[in-house]
Amino acid sequence: MPEAYTLVESASLAPLNTLRVAATTRWLAEVSDAAALPHLLAHDAAREGVLVLGEGSNVLFASDFPGLVLRPAFQAVCTLEDDGRTALVRAEAGMNWDVLVDWTLARRLSGLENLALIPGLAGAAPIQNIGAYGVEVAECIETVEAWDRVRQRFERLAREDCGFGYRDSEFKRTPERWIVTAVEFRLSRAPQLRLDYAGVRDELAALGTGEPTPQRVAEAVRRLRRRKLPDPEVIGNAGSFFKNPVVDASFATQLKASHPDAPVYPAGGHSKLSAAWLIERCGWRGFRDGDAGIAAKHALVLVNHGRASGAELLSLARRVARSVEERFGVRLEPEPRIVGERW
Repeated sequence: MPEAYTLVESASLAPLNTLRVAATTRWLAEVSDAAALPHLLAHDAAREGVLVLGEGSNVLFASDFPGLVLRPAFQAVCTLEDDGRTALVRAEAGMNWDVLVDWTLARRLSGLENLALIPGLAGAAPIQNIGAYGVEVAECIETVEAWDRVRQRFERLAREDCGFGYRDSEFKRTPERWIVTAVEFRLSRAPQLRLDYAGVRDELAALGTGEPTPQRVAEAVRRLRRRKLPDPEVIGNAGSFFKNPVVDASFATQLKASHPDAPVYPAGGHSKLSAAWLIERCGWRGFRDGDAGIAAKHALVLVNHGRASGAELLSLARRVARSVEERFGVRLEPEPRIVGERW
């Protein structure tokens, strides 16, 4: 069904990634109906590899892409069931994530409010297991629909089959196999608000009097994110570039003993450190080398001041990670997918 997608040869990817890195792809396809995927993937354009690209907010192009870049444009959303206590919401992969958060809040459904203003599409949420302010999206996911390129069929994966981990999933570990087409979320009509992370209560207090609600939490989170993170429309960036490292609790205790101001969070029998704190203590916040740099407001954000190449940004990220490991003995890992190079 060619009418369900457009196919462009030798397309620029610079306007399609928030780091604003100059790169090209041999073929670019925009797909308006997930049912067209089998037909598109049988096209010669897919022979040199397929890369699914949503809003380009979690990718670093270290080189051009030799195959097919696929952009999902199917974006329907609906409530599949609602028993008055919980509701099951189905969102197609091409729906903007923050629009989806607002759609659920407008229907008095809670669960996604702490994830407001995370850039990207709904289909990327389970791949990255996006998280913020004490919540991971896996907590709300019931089922992920995806095209299985190995079995050549659409599959429905229950949450327990998705291999969710910290900023990780089966879809992220084997991107050559899965193309996420829709996500089903189990959301609540009885909010259990998560307010004890990274200034959420303080921001709610700043908003004024009144009981916390999911809508107010989302507003507080948006205010926090806008204040802390640079706007990709103003300066190229992909948000937080490094994962917060998870370490043995004993290691975290030792770090805390020598650095009492080091943020440490419990993480299922382990401890999670602040990558931003580690990077800042190594002196990188606000650093710039040519057009590749680290944000002045937040040490976790790699920025493109104009014409930095993907290779230059990757080189800087490696320097940052190396300095953290040398000083603290902690290895940092990138959050974005790096295309064309290994970390």
